Amino acid sequence: QWLKNQLVAEARRFWRLHILVAIIWMHARVAPYRILHQTQDSQVYWAVACGSSRKEITKHWEWLENNLLQTLSIFDNEEDITTFVKGKIHGIIAEENKNQQPQSEEDPGKFKEAELKMRKQFGMPEVEKLVNYYSCSYWKGRVPRQGWLYLTVNHLCFYSFLLGKEVTLVIQWVDVTQLEKNATLLFPECIKVSTRDSELYFSMFLNINETFKLMEQLANIAMRQLLDNESFLQDKSLPKPRKPLKNISALKRDLDARAKNECYRATFRLPKDECLDGHTDCTLWTPFNKMHIPGQMFVSNNYICFASKAEEACHLIIPLREVTIVEKADSSSVLPSPLSISTKSKMTFFFANLKDRDFLVQRISDFLQRTPSKKPCVSDREWKWNLGDAGCEVPELPSSSPLAVSPTSALNNRPVNFCAGEVPTASQGLLKLFRRNSEELLGPKGAKEKMKEESWNIHFFEYGRGMCMYRTAKTRELVQKGIPENLRGELWLLFSGAWNEMVTHPGYYGDLVEKSMGKYNLATEEIERDLHRSMPEHPAFQNELGIAALRRVLTAYAFRNPTIGYCQAMNIVTSVLLLYCNEEEAFWLLVALCERMLPDYYNTRVVGALVDQGIFEELTREYLPQLSEKMQELGVISTISLSWFLTLFLSVMPFESAVVIVDCFFYEGIKFILQVSLAILDANMEKLLQCCDEGEAMTILGRYLDNVVNRQSVSPPIPHLHALLTSGDDPPLEIDIFDLIKTSYEKFSNLKADDIEQMRFKQRLKVIQSLEDTAKKSVVRAVSSDIGFSIEELEELYVVFKAKYLMSCYWGNNRAAAARRDQSLPYLEQYRIDMEQFKELFISLTPWSCGAHTPVLAGRLFRLLDENRDSLINFKEFVTGMSGMYHGDLTDKLKILYKLHLGHGLPQDYRYYLRMWAKEKESKKETIKDLPKMSQEQFIELCKTLYNMFSEDPVEQELYHAIATVASLLLRIGEVGKKFSSRPVRKSEDCKTNSTQDPVSEEESPTSEQSQNSAVEQQPQADHEDKTCGDAQPEKNQQENHTLGDGSGEGQGSPLQLLSDDETKDDMSMSSYSMVSTGSLQCEDIADDTVLVGCEGGSAAARYGSTIDTDWSISFEQILASMLTETALVNYFEKKVNILQKIKDQKKVERQFSSSSDYELSSVSG
Repeated sequence: QWLKNQLVAEARRFWRLHILVAIIWMHARVAPYRILHQTQDSQVYWAVACGSSRKEITKHWEWLENNLLQTLSIFDNEEDITTFVKGKIHGIIAEENKNQQPQSEEDPGKFKEAELKMRKQFGMPEVEKLVNYYSCSYWKGRVPRQGWLYLTVNHLCFYSFLLGKEVTLVIQWVDVTQLEKNATLLFPECIKVSTRDSELYFSMFLNINETFKLMEQLANIAMRQLLDNESFLQDKSLPKPRKPLKNISALKRDLDARAKNECYRATFRLPKDECLDGHTDCTLWTPFNKMHIPGQMFVSNNYICFASKAEEACHLIIPLREVTIVEKADSSSVLPSPLSISTKSKMTFFFANLKDRDFLVQRISDFLQRTPSKKPCVSDREWKWNLGDAGCEVPELPSSSPLAVSPTSALNNRPVNFCAGEVPTASQGLLKLFRRNSEELLGPKGAKEKMKEESWNIHFFEYGRGMCMYRTAKTRELVQKGIPENLRGELWLLFSGAWNEMVTHPGYYGDLVEKSMGKYNLATEEIERDLHRSMPEHPAFQNELGIAALRRVLTAYAFRNPTIGYCQAMNIVTSVLLLYCNEEEAFWLLVALCERMLPDYYNTRVVGALVDQGIFEELTREYLPQLSEKMQELGVISTISLSWFLTLFLSVMPFESAVVIVDCFFYEGIKFILQVSLAILDANMEKLLQCCDEGEAMTILGRYLDNVVNRQSVSPPIPHLHALLTSGDDPPLEIDIFDLIKTSYEKFSNLKADDIEQMRFKQRLKVIQSLEDTAKKSVVRAVSSDIGFSIEELEELYVVFKAKYLMSCYWGNNRAAAARRDQSLPYLEQYRIDMEQFKELFISLTPWSCGAHTPVLAGRLFRLLDENRDSLINFKEFVTGMSGMYHGDLTDKLKILYKLHLGHGLPQDYRYYLRMWAKEKESKKETIKDLPKMSQEQFIELCKTLYNMFSEDPVEQELYHAIATVASLLLRIGEVGKKFSSRPVRKSEDCKTNSTQDPVSEEESPTSEQSQNSAVEQQPQADHEDKTCGDAQPEKNQQENHTLGDGSGEGQGSPLQLLSDDETKDDMSMSSYSMVSTGSLQCEDIADDTVLVGCEGGSAAARYGSTIDTDWSISFEQILASMLTETALVNYFEKKVNILQKIKDQKKVERQFSSSSDYELSSVSG
């Protein structure tokens, strides 16, 4: 044993020679405490452990003592010890990283280290995922601070420590109002991040374009969260990279894949769920000009697409459902690595110069095997193309079907067409059913229309027809000249991509119609109101046939997408779609419009239209700078753009002209609407520059649009119900729609779809943040009249309240918070927080800091504010509770505290009492006399709260003495009150025997079983018994009332209390207080001028021990009067507290380092 002790002592001495414990502050402030290993003769030391607090480093040292010290005694020289220590520590770190990293995680080790460092540095929880990090400089003033920029899913973080100065930034993406990449003389190529409060500049990036693109994506995700509660969910189904990617996280790969998918879908107008698998360079043989066009092939789950490098040289979309053969042809020097793809429509496409042809063929084969072979329905438009005008046979509808009698069948008096799932829809566009006999069909216009059709037939012969058509500049030229009416519906479906969704979802529309029949909600009510306002000038909508078709399409979409439901302007667009398409086709065109081509246009806040309005203003400044200033001065852009964009000019132009705009829109997208808008402003520039007000400018533009005509239309002119705007006696000058389109392409054709998408991102940030500011002002204005806070304080509180809600959305375990936000509710009700979130805010903002007791007080206040008992409170309820603590006099603040403690000790059926409380308070304003009395247990809890509240105050000793004096006084007052209010048990029993119970009181009181479970609950019954005995002892009652004054107010021990809070009981506190409170005093011992400073508690202990005296009670008036006697208490409750400073401190504390906070350091050192 002696030898063993000697060895241990020697080992410890040896260890102290070789291990230097260095508790220092490092320059980087990453690990202020370290344990270093250094041999006696060496100048090199090795880091063994590090920690951000003394507690953490002490824990590491204890582990070393227990697991490593004794082992070192077996080594003979210092070099072996160093080798062993290094190997042991590296092994421990590797094992720890392996345990922390999930098996499915693909993130490289270096990236995981950076993520752990980020969480520790900025106090982020594990659910906050790091996307990427970059070395850069943050410009603080004119001095660049070199450091690391961390981009997480929800935050932008930066840390730097330079020349002894530390810089830490944490910005939520939802607070970003602008992102810009620019270069100035002061700031070389840099990224500017703007919030409502500041502008931040970051520069010296290794790859600034990659960083900026990632920042845009993350900010866009945040805006989507603000807009419709779409929080970020990582895609776990991404295929693993064929080659390991250095320092690229799985999240970064996910975001890159999302960006490529969005670009791919937008380019080829594919469904929203289509995901790009890969792309490769290649050439495509184009038979129409006998050339090999270089470009890229894109392969996804259901499509093979091609885009030429030269813009608009050729685009091609091949749905895999159409593919019959994929084969490799023989290579040659002229045509290396060729691949041929054949389709059902007898078209064959030749691709060449494929780098990895074998792998590509294998991928396409895999996708073909998964592609379901669906038999097209009889009424599919593609089959009509092959069969010419041959009609399809229509089966009869069973008489038992609920859809047997429909507006369509009833009015046409013919068998109802079945399509896609055997649900009746209109078999063709309404224009064919309601085409009036027109001489135009036989005249020059008719000949022109025939020529257009022939041009398209020649185009179909050369370039193909259907989804696999080659789309070239020639196609665009034909669209600009106007699509023939007979082909309009077909080509709208192709160019918009609606055809793909329709054929891959057979029966979907019919099912929606069937499910939505007979169901009513807000959307259906709005639809019914607008049905007869949809193109009432057109004969197709002057009868029930067109109205019924419009109703079914709009209602079906409202049930498909309840987030949008129905928005004004959808009826106008849909009515035009129904003129050229059957119901199912019109439905899928509406889906393409609302969800892909005009995103967010038709939601409750028309965000998409406002975004494109911002783009229009920006383009006006760029292309028409002179006019832009005038338009901004008049405020015209915001007025005209919404009506132009939302209805695609259908509501402001004659129908025959506007429908040509729609033709070009389905081919070009929003780019065409913007360039036509610019052309209209350009055409009216001189007149607009001379306008004096907005009304005059609107008159000029309205008159211009009214006179845009389509001289080639073969349909009879339809009266245009837009306001007839005239000025002077001069006849209006007519403008040909095709001339307007030609001018728009000549002057503004350099607009690029990619540039517009980039501008959309920029404007989306601006618009959504502007809408959020509007919502904040609306909410603040709604609550400001009832709350004591100033407008500035309310706005700051709203920011904190919303931030807490949003934090629960992306850091909550079950993401239930996102489901709580209903966009259809008023702004005041959209953000609501639960009890845990409220407790966090209460702890940081309350002027009544009660230490460990603060969460208990917060829980009571939450339940008091939660009037509808849904466990959520809105902003108004939140600031109501805060205002009660910050504003008002001593009486108001004490009343809040008093109410918070009335709930203690109530039975579980508290809802009964809450209903009774609310019922009594509805009729009259509450006064202090309406408050029920407080029991002894509740009074004890109130005293505990007050003692905790004063613990951190500068004059806490004075406050302790004051509250002790008041508590002693109130306890003795309660004793005296108990003596006066007690009654002989025998007399009470006599009263019960001789009296009958009031049936109303029976109905309003709790059950007897509940009463037996709580001593406090028995008090209302005793009160009732006293009332029934009132006639027997009127004189005694009057005497007691006179003696007790306010203290004998109605409802002694009343059950009209708020909520049970049994978890907050403190046995020691209750015991000490009840020992004092149960003392007995003879009423003749108390004179008018007696000061109650003590009590005779000796007999009380023997009689009650540490139990609660259920007969004891005190009123609010007595508490208030007692408090007023102590100046220290009055000063405490009447002192002003600056909530803005509290909010500022709260924002700082919220981002404190989780492992090295000042509180932890001070507690450890103490």
